[in-house]
Amino acid sequence: MGSLPGAIPPFKVFVIGGLSYAGVSTTLNLLDLSSGESPRLAHVPYEHHPDFKNVPVEITLVDERDGFFHLIGSPLAFADSKYAAKSWVKFEDIASLQRPNVRFVQGSVSKVDPATKTATVLDHATKQPQDLSYDFLVAASGLRRVFPVVPQSLTRKQYLLEAEEQIQAVRNAPDGVVVVGGGAVGIEMAAELKLVEPGSKVTLVHSRDKLLSSEGLSDECKDKALELTKEAGVNVLLNHRVKETRKLDPLPNGRARHEIEFTNGHKLVASEVVMAISRSVPSTDYFPAAAKDEQGYVKIHANMVLKGDVPNAEDHIAVGDICLWPGIKRCGTAMHMGHYAAINVHQLMLAKLTSQAHKPTFSELGPVEPMIGLAIGKKAVASGPVVGTTWGEDVMHAYFRDDLGFTSE
Repeated sequence: MGSLPGAIPPFKVFVIGGLSYAGVSTTLNLLDLSSGESPRLAHVPYEHHPDFKNVPVEITLVDERDGFFHLIGSPLAFADSKYAAKSWVKFEDIASLQRPNVRFVQGSVSKVDPATKTATVLDHATKQPQDLSYDFLVAASGLRRVFPVVPQSLTRKQYLLEAEEQIQAVRNAPDGVVVVGGGAVGIEMAAELKLVEPGSKVTLVHSRDKLLSSEGLSDECKDKALELTKEAGVNVLLNHRVKETRKLDPLPNGRARHEIEFTNGHKLVASEVVMAISRSVPSTDYFPAAAKDEQGYVKIHANMVLKGDVPNAEDHIAVGDICLWPGIKRCGTAMHMGHYAAINVHQLMLAKLTSQAHKPTFSELGPVEPMIGLAIGKKAVASGPVVGTTWGEDVMHAYFRDDLGFTSE
C-alpha cells in the first residue's frame, strides 16, 4: 500500500546550506532512498521497508550562493582562471538536482523555530522574508571563512571577477608573494601559486616550528608536508609570527609593495601578502542557543540528531563542519555525514509512516581520527589511522585525480 504513487503525502525536507558538500550529499542520497534505491555512497545494499519502498519527498535547498563551489579546489581557483571557471557550478547546471521535487532558494536563513518547525528565509531575489514549514530539517550551513580561504561572492558572475582580481594580483608580483599561515590552506595555496607561476617567488610563513601545527597529525605527516612544500619551490619560514604589515611606496609602474615585520625582528618585502589563516566561525545564528555550544557548534548525538533541550529535536539533523564532533573538518567527512543523515532521515520517515511500529536503525558516527589528504604542487601527502603517512604523485592521483577532486565529487 505504501508504495502506491500519491498514497502518501510527501515529507517536506528543508536543507540549510543545500549546496555545500554535506547538503548535496544528504539530498542526493535521500533522493536515492526515496526512490527505493540504495544510497549512492553505500557500500552494501540498503534494506527497504516492504510496504514503503518509495517514500515521496519534497526537498527545499536554501543556500546563500547561487551554486556549488568546490572548496577543495579553492587554492587553485585563486591562482588559475580556467580552473576558477569550472569550480563554481550554478544550481541549474547541476543535472542530478534538476527534479520536480527539488526546489532551490538562494537566500539566508535568519531563524529556525523547532517548536513550530518553520524556518524564516530572506530570499536574495525578492529581498522578502518568508516562513517555510518542514517535516525534517537538515542543517549543513558550514563555517564562515575569510577571503581568500574561500570566495566571499554569492553569485558565480561576481565570484569570477573576485577570482580574476586575486589571480592578477599574485601573478603581477615582482617582489614575490608571501602566504601567511602554515595550515592546510596556506600550504596548498603557496604550492598552487608556484605550480601555476613557476617563475614567481612564493614564501610561506608560519608562527610555529612545524606546519599543520594545529592538527593532531603525526610528526611524520607534518615533516613530509614541509618537505613537499619546499620541493614544490616554495620558500618556508617557520617560527615567524607576523607583527605588522606596512604598505611601502609603490613601484614606478604603480605596483604595490608591502613590508612584513615579524616578532623575531626579521623583515620581508613582497608585492602581495595573502592571509591564509581561516578564523572559521560556525554559520548557525539561526538555531536557538540550546542547540549550540558557546562557539556556535551544533550539539549532536551520534546519529546527528540534535542534542539538548530543543523541541522536536528528532526532526532536526546537523551535518558537516557545524557539528560539535571530534576530527579535522574535511569535505570527505561532510559527505560521509550527509550519507548517514539521509539514511537516518529515511528511517525516521518510516517510523512516522508506520505510527512508530518501525524502529529506526540509525547509521551512527564513530570517533573520527585525525586524517588528511593534502595537495602540494604535483604531489600529495595523506595521513590516516589505517595506512599511516603516504606521499607522492600516485597519492595525488588517488586522492585528487588531475583536478583537485572536482570530477570525483
